[in-house]
Amino acid sequence: MHMHRTVVFIALLLCLSVWTAAQSAQDENGPGHNQSPPRSDRDKEAGESSSRATRIDLSPPKNDAKDHPNSGPAVFDDAGEQNSSSDVQEFHPWNPHKGLKDIEVGDFYFRRKNYHAALDRYREALVWKPNDAVANFRMAQCFQKLDNPGEAIAHYQEYLKILPHGPLADEAHKELQKLQAAGQKSQSSKPM
Repeated sequence: MHMHRTVVFIALLLCLSVWTAAQSAQDENGPGHNQSPPRSDRDKEAGESSSRATRIDLSPPKNDAKDHPNSGPAVFDDAGEQNSSSDVQEFHPWNPHKGLKDIEVGDFYFRRKNYHAALDRYREALVWKPNDAVANFRMAQCFQKLDNPGEAIAHYQEYLKILPHGPLADEAHKELQKLQAAGQKSQSSKPM
């Protein structure tokens, strides 16, 4: 038993000494932990700089304006003329996950009959994900509860424009008919 432990101990010492020798050889030949990584000699020969300074050509391809006539720059100044001083084109934040979260929070407020707070969250959802059908439908419901039939009609119609056969289309049609009938009824009851 004692002999077995001695053999294991010697084998362990041998492995440790081989590993230590390999580490010291690597320190002499290669870069250490605090040294920068080696650079490619090809870049120096070609006279190129590192990849950080390399510029990528983002200009449109040849004949792009002819092939796509309606895809001109989207940035215009106040006079309606194209702003050529800026490389920035039209930019909108788009994050469907945040939009979905805003709809969930809006539904929470809607269930608690806090229609103004729900409406704010549905509006924010449309910032993150424009043309979201569910956000438009929920906004229409909020406007209907807040007695603003004009806005409710506009958002029900927007929902139907986005999803004409969507899961809430039947309800949207029903509410539109109800709101439009109420609007015509109030128009006919006004004295002239």
